[in-house]
Amino acid sequence: MYLKSPFPQLPPIPDANVHEYMFNTPEVQNLADYTLYIDAVTGRKRSWYDFRDTVYDGATALGAPVSQGGLGLNGDDGDIVGIFSHNCMDYIALVHSLLVITTPISLLSAYSTAFELAQALRTSKVTRLFVQPSFFEKAKSAAKDVGLSEDRIYILDGHIEAKRSYQDLVDDVRRRGIPRVPVKRATKDTLAYLVFSSGTSGLPKAVMISHGNLWAILVGNVMTRDEEEKITKPTPPASPPVWLLFLPFYHTYGVHMACFRSFARPMTYVVVPKWDADLVLRSIPKFLVNVLPLIPSAIHQLVNHKLIDKTDLSSLVSVHSGAAYLPPALSEKLKTFVKNVPHVLEGYGMSEQTLSASRKTYPGMFGLQPKSGSVGVLVPGLEARIVRPDGSEAKVEEPGELWVKGGSVALGYFGNEKATRETFVDGWLKTGDTFKADQDGQLYFVDRAKDTLKVSGAQVSPTEVEDVLLAHPEGLIVDVSVAGVSGGRTSDEKNPRAWVVLSEKGKRRGAEATLKALDDWTRRNLSKYKWLRGGYEVVDQIPKSPTGKVLRRVLQDRYEQQLLASSTKAKL
Repeated sequence: MYLKSPFPQLPPIPDANVHEYMFNTPEVQNLADYTLYIDAVTGRKRSWYDFRDTVYDGATALGAPVSQGGLGLNGDDGDIVGIFSHNCMDYIALVHSLLVITTPISLLSAYSTAFELAQALRTSKVTRLFVQPSFFEKAKSAAKDVGLSEDRIYILDGHIEAKRSYQDLVDDVRRRGIPRVPVKRATKDTLAYLVFSSGTSGLPKAVMISHGNLWAILVGNVMTRDEEEKITKPTPPASPPVWLLFLPFYHTYGVHMACFRSFARPMTYVVVPKWDADLVLRSIPKFLVNVLPLIPSAIHQLVNHKLIDKTDLSSLVSVHSGAAYLPPALSEKLKTFVKNVPHVLEGYGMSEQTLSASRKTYPGMFGLQPKSGSVGVLVPGLEARIVRPDGSEAKVEEPGELWVKGGSVALGYFGNEKATRETFVDGWLKTGDTFKADQDGQLYFVDRAKDTLKVSGAQVSPTEVEDVLLAHPEGLIVDVSVAGVSGGRTSDEKNPRAWVVLSEKGKRRGAEATLKALDDWTRRNLSKYKWLRGGYEVVDQIPKSPTGKVLRRVLQDRYEQQLLASSTKAKL
């Protein structure tokens, strides 16, 4: 089945630095000053004018020649700057400073262990690194592993003795009066940033997002807003609407909400360092939050939180959900607490598509009504196919793999031509997810065809977890398979489970002691959301196809059948 976005056609993508689109539109240039960001913990504020000056002075500090006191980054010498930090206002300013000088950014998970961080630094070939103070020792250890010298590590949102911070660099520019560097020219294919994704399978890969990709998404967002307002006819707000941001800035969803969507219209963003349900619930009435972007696992925690009934949520007028499938029942439960929110805005997206591929419409848009279970219609600039396993196109209401095509489809995977060739085919992005579409072009998520799991909105690569288990220094296992099993917070969320084949050393130690040693090892080397909450099972062998492909589905089905049998027996 072939689908095309019902929105007006996206204009041609220009060869330009996307920063200029965000900062230099007439709507933005004519703005009076206003509060752009607020720190949810300290209450510290940053105005639009202050933020803009910080961005340009930061760009000068990073991009001015070394002879003038800058770092000499120019986007042409292979430099890639990593950011390893929880959410903060300087994170956003640093991202824009680097866009100004066309130096690519590597967005690094703030929950990385030293092992994971080293792997990410190696994959994205980071040459400079900004870290929050509490992460410095971990960053130093990972940097040493990949040969990144300590003098190339800088501090973000704070200070460490004898280390230069982003704020130090900005202050130095102002003190010395270094002339501001101009916004550097870019083409639509100039690399803007790298964001990590596991793709349809395998280890985490660095997705290449270009200036043109960002432009397509941002212009598409404005077009979407314009179409929505034809239906909603909103009254212009007396003051900028207030958004609450806890979504991690290293994640596709979070970086767009915090760094890129902030400038289409005046909006105030309350920045939460990391997910904390108590802090989120306190912040909504404290800052009179109007818009709340969420993920399904956070929604699950909020609607079951002991304070939800006692919290004044009346300021909320819009709630978004992304990063994973939102079950209709969970959406309906949330709406019982947010009385002034007409419906939860949902969509489907992935890092390889820059952000959203589909979005739920308001009632009446394009003559359509939103339908339960649907993730909406294609966003501006996209076309799609729903493809059967044999490569032919599925019919209406027939499930198949979703392929999308358009200006927001990423350039590919950084330094990984094989994975790029497998996922990006003749301009089409093969999502690895199974969808169906109705006669109106509304999309419905059916299943996650790819091996990658979603846990709390974050991707878990079974291959990565398997590699860590096999790397146990005592060699306790000879084979392993990791897959998702039921037990997550939502129907779409699975808990990682490992099936292991013991080595002779593992057998001598005993199954129970070996599994404990493996669990201790994974907890030291993997982020918490990658831990094997689904448990471990010792097996004689891992089932594989004649070509050697692991048959994860066999293991998953066997586990679920055992679980069902156990549950039935307990009821009897």
